[in-house]
Amino acid sequence: MKEKIKKEVVIIGAGMAGLTAAMYCGRMNLETLVLENAIIGGQIANASGIENYPGFLSVKGSDLISTVQTQAENFGAVIDEFDSIVKVTLKENPKIIETEEKIYLADVVIIASGMNRRKLPLPEEKKFAGRGVHYCELCDGHAYQNKIVAVMGGGNAAVDAANFLTKYAKKLFLIHRSEFRADEISQKKLRENPKVEIFLQTEIKKLFGDKKLESIEIFDKISEETKILQVDGIFVNIGVEPNTELFKDELEVSESGRIIAGENCKTNIEGVFAAGDVREKEIRQLTTAAADGTTAALLTEKYLSKLRGV
Repeated sequence: MKEKIKKEVVIIGAGMAGLTAAMYCGRMNLETLVLENAIIGGQIANASGIENYPGFLSVKGSDLISTVQTQAENFGAVIDEFDSIVKVTLKENPKIIETEEKIYLADVVIIASGMNRRKLPLPEEKKFAGRGVHYCELCDGHAYQNKIVAVMGGGNAAVDAANFLTKYAKKLFLIHRSEFRADEISQKKLRENPKVEIFLQTEIKKLFGDKKLESIEIFDKISEETKILQVDGIFVNIGVEPNTELFKDELEVSESGRIIAGENCKTNIEGVFAAGDVREKEIRQLTTAAADGTTAALLTEKYLSKLRGV
C-alpha cells in the first residue's frame, strides 16, 4: 500500500512557473509540495546567458533557477524531483496525485509541467536513445569530454545547447534544416568558436553504429550532396511538445495539446490552475511563466480561503 499524504497545494513541474508559484504559496504559509520528474528549471536551466529577464544584465539559466528554488524552499516549499507521477484524478475533492511511491491528496493543484523536447524523427532513434542520441545537454554533456558531438536544431535552445557543449567537445557540428532562428548574440558566440562547424539547409538522414552511435548521414538541400560525419553523440533540439498527457482526460486542451486556461490561470476544474508554457497562450517567455506562477499562487490562496469560509 502506498502512503497517503495530505497537502494544501501540489505543484506539478519545477520550471520558472512552478517554482514561482511555490515561492508565493510558501510565503503565504500554504503547505506546498512541488513534484518534478526531470531536471529542475526545465528548458531554461540550459540557457548559457539570459539577457531579457528584469533585474539582470546577464544571468545563467541554472543560476536564475537555483535562486528561485532557494527562495521557494526558504519559504517552506518542498521539492521532490525523484518520484514520477503515474496518475492524477482532478475532478475529486481533494484531488489525487499518485506517484510511483506515494499518493498525495491536495486541495489545489497547479500544473506547470512545461514542455518536452520532440524526438528525432528517424527509425534508428530508439536504437541509439541514450547510446549517442540525447535530449538534455545539461544531463549528458559531461559524458562527451574531448569527443565529437552534433547538435540538431536552429532556435535559441539549440544554439544555447551547442554553446554549452563546446566546454566538453573537441569538435561540434550544428546541423539545421533551414536558417537560424536564434538571437544574433548566441549565433555570434557559436560562429566564433573554432571548435564549431555549422551546416544550415541540411538534414540528418540516417544514424549508424553497432552498439552506440558512430556516425550520421547528412544531406545538403542546396548542393544536394550527401556526407557522412563521424560523431560520438547527437543532442536533439528541434522543438517541444506540451507535457499534458496525464491531464487530457480531465482538462480542456487546445489543438496544440496545451491546457486551456485564461489569464487567471483557471482551468475548467475548480481548484486546478495551469501556469507557464503548458497553458494555451500567445506569448511564452520566462517573464510570462513567472507571471503565471504568481497569478496561480495568489488565486490559490483566495480559493482556499473561500473553501474554508475564511
